[in-house]
Amino acid sequence: MTLQGARERRVATGGVELCVVELGDTARPTVVLVHGYPDSKEVWSEVAERLAGHFHVVLYDVRGHGRSTAPRPLRGGFTLEKLTDDFLAVVDAVSPDRPVHLVGHDWGSVQGWEFATVGRAEGRIASFTSMSGPSLDHFGHWINGRLRRPTPRRLAQLLGQGAKSWYVYALHTPALPELAWRGPLGRRWPRILERLEKVSGDGYPTASLPSDAAHGAWLYRDNVRARLRRPREDAYAHTPVQLITPLGDAFLSERLYDGLEHWVPRLTRRTLDARHWIPRTRPDRLAAWITEFVTSVEDGRPKRAPATGKHADRFGGQLVLVTGAGSGIGRATAYAFAAAGARVVAVDRDAASAATTAEVARLMGAPESWAETADVSDGPVMEKLAAKVAAEYGVVDVLVNNAGIGLAGSFFDTTPEDWKEVLDVNLWGVIHGCRLFGRQMAERGQGGHIVNVASAAAYQPSKALPAYSTSKAAVLMLSECLRAELAGQDIGVTAICPGFINTPITSTARFAAVDAEEQERLRKRSARWYGRRNYPAEKVADAILRAVVRGDAVVPVTPEARGTYLLARFAPRALRRLARVEPRL
Repeated sequence: MTLQGARERRVATGGVELCVVELGDTARPTVVLVHGYPDSKEVWSEVAERLAGHFHVVLYDVRGHGRSTAPRPLRGGFTLEKLTDDFLAVVDAVSPDRPVHLVGHDWGSVQGWEFATVGRAEGRIASFTSMSGPSLDHFGHWINGRLRRPTPRRLAQLLGQGAKSWYVYALHTPALPELAWRGPLGRRWPRILERLEKVSGDGYPTASLPSDAAHGAWLYRDNVRARLRRPREDAYAHTPVQLITPLGDAFLSERLYDGLEHWVPRLTRRTLDARHWIPRTRPDRLAAWITEFVTSVEDGRPKRAPATGKHADRFGGQLVLVTGAGSGIGRATAYAFAAAGARVVAVDRDAASAATTAEVARLMGAPESWAETADVSDGPVMEKLAAKVAAEYGVVDVLVNNAGIGLAGSFFDTTPEDWKEVLDVNLWGVIHGCRLFGRQMAERGQGGHIVNVASAAAYQPSKALPAYSTSKAAVLMLSECLRAELAGQDIGVTAICPGFINTPITSTARFAAVDAEEQERLRKRSARWYGRRNYPAEKVADAILRAVVRGDAVVPVTPEARGTYLLARFAPRALRRLARVEPRL
């Protein structure tokens, strides 16, 4: 394993030798990562790197996988009882005096449920984080409960999971799985993962994949039918459990975990908008959740309850960056995402305003929030911001390009300097955000969403807003073009077009070719007018979250914005007549 500072040892148990790798300070709490099928411990490399700064991290190849030896004979050598022996041998070797925090994915999680519910492991596990792998005992009871009371909904759930489990039946066939994995399937598996799961290579899977997958077929043969037929009645967890459920898992239904609280008194549920192989596709999110959960257990303090607000199932744990977050629509949007459980990066050129937004976002439910100071019109500054965010917080899941300024005045009164200032912020700020953060989303290969805040002025011409309307029209068209380009990469793009919104933009908007006294008078007049209209920024924020959930392309907000949008599409001549009326910016 090419992890910096990794230390390798061998642990003998039950006639096999397990390859164990350790990272981090052994004086810190121990986190043991158990891989699934057909993986080896390398599936955890990116998560392990992120955890090593906080914990003593242990990874091991399950028997018959990676650099661990296989039992002889294979049949009967992969039972959950023997896998439990292996786990306890590893734990005794790496943490003889303290219980460990267990993390499992796929079959590593299936094993983990066994470890966390059998009596002989009680006291050796401080917490368990499960992802993409159920307890076979709980699964057996889940099936039996639906067969005993076969309502239409329960039968649909049973049939749905049965269809998702097609591969389990295939792995029970004699010899064929071994032939496939040692032949064409083993060679093509990396490409299959890349195409279907968006998992990039970079040393994963390892060269041992064909033999790992062939040996691992016995995990299913030795355990699945026996446990599903006769599930244990005492499969209660003796440790706190954090369940992380990928919503796009092709192999496991969310409904499989219905009623889990019966078996797990101390359960924390998380959902993630991702596919099955989240240790490779969402290492930053997993590392943050594992760190938070383990730390709370170690400190003996109550865990932060996952967000339960509107859209929490969609945005919980996601990383959202909002520009212009120091006030108005940007601040309201940051708060709305925070209430939905998202991690929030509040960006504004006013450091104090950004800090206030980040602080309140934490109080409103964001598990983490940060304030960053940046002028979106400055390309090099934005490049540094994008690099910092990716390195320290992760790749952004939702980007909201909101920062903007207002400028009113006739075309001939608007100077080249005025044009440059408006276009630099309103257009180039959006371009910088899309180019830098959008590229990171595309390179990650796991989708995302970009929201560009335009304006109803983007499609409603006005003789008094040539610069402002032009900048927003460009944002609208940029969004449409980018939406087409990124559609094949599961990255949505939305243009939000508010009408008259009561925000501080009226106090900062400029009026061309007027002196300071007149400038102030016009600003106060606009502020009064917008105040009387009193359409709150919070409604725009709600529209932004809803648009991301639904994948909308163009979203007019406010009745006047929707009305003029319809005119622009079906009665443009009427809209041109309205353009002659001087608006109140």
